[in-house]
Amino acid sequence: MTDQRNRRSAQIDCLIVGGGPAGLAAATYLGRFRRRVVVFDAGESRARLIPMTRNCPGFPDGISGADLLSRLRQQALLNGAELRDEAIRDIEHDGTEFLVASPSSVRARAVLLATGVVDTLPDIPSTTDMIRSGTMRLCPICDGYEVIDKRVGVMGPVKEAAKKAVFLQTYTRNVTVLATDSASDIAGGSGPLIQEAGIQIETCIPHSLRPLGEKAAVLLSNGTTSIFDSVYPAMGCTTGAKLGIDLGATCDDLGYLVVDAHQQTAVPGLYAAGDVVNEINQIAVAFGHAAIAATDIHNRLSDANCF
Repeated sequence: MTDQRNRRSAQIDCLIVGGGPAGLAAATYLGRFRRRVVVFDAGESRARLIPMTRNCPGFPDGISGADLLSRLRQQALLNGAELRDEAIRDIEHDGTEFLVASPSSVRARAVLLATGVVDTLPDIPSTTDMIRSGTMRLCPICDGYEVIDKRVGVMGPVKEAAKKAVFLQTYTRNVTVLATDSASDIAGGSGPLIQEAGIQIETCIPHSLRPLGEKAAVLLSNGTTSIFDSVYPAMGCTTGAKLGIDLGATCDDLGYLVVDAHQQTAVPGLYAAGDVVNEINQIAVAFGHAAIAATDIHNRLSDANCF
């Protein structure tokens, strides 16, 4: 009898993995739906690195990533969500419930994965400081507006760097691809197309990237140093899809979780939202995913006992 009571007391309506914009917004929605929801947050959200975003709806003067996360956490708590600053490494599914045994024992009727992505960045000690100062930037959709008419470098394999470089021409004509490929790879790849677009190409030593006052400096393969107002890495990323894949969810060729129109994966009751799903990586998109997923979770848990 004691085991059955413990089992019932530990069960919640929805477990959310990830305390970034998607996870916290979904927690607020589910809390306002009067659902029992617990968010496990490992403190690794990409948003925490944002020095200032002026691209988030509702904040015309901008807001830092840390401040935005603080507000989202407060809102989720005020609406009844429970937040645990713990990482989850494994989730089991018995066909009807999802079980997390460690670090805290929780049984949930639904799970939302908001586990995001981890950017591949140059292996340098000053990465975080450069991101916070704006000398290294991660998302031209988010902050390309901030580099209007400035000197910008895009570092990575030519095939990937070309996409960001061409996009950044919306804001500045002074864009250089800092290629990490060999000269032969450049000649046989996207190099000619980049040059036709009026974008300069230089091969570089990626681990040489350093802050230089309010600028970024990088050593080129020819031995000279080039200075930029900002450098955008274009080196790819690793998705946080492992928990979903281990549970039987499918992913696309790039490693993002595949979801339906309601953000549900191929596993009934398992949802995904935010950057772990293959959309443009934007806070506004994460909020939209969260609203769709949380509403469908609430409707799916159709029994009346939601208090």
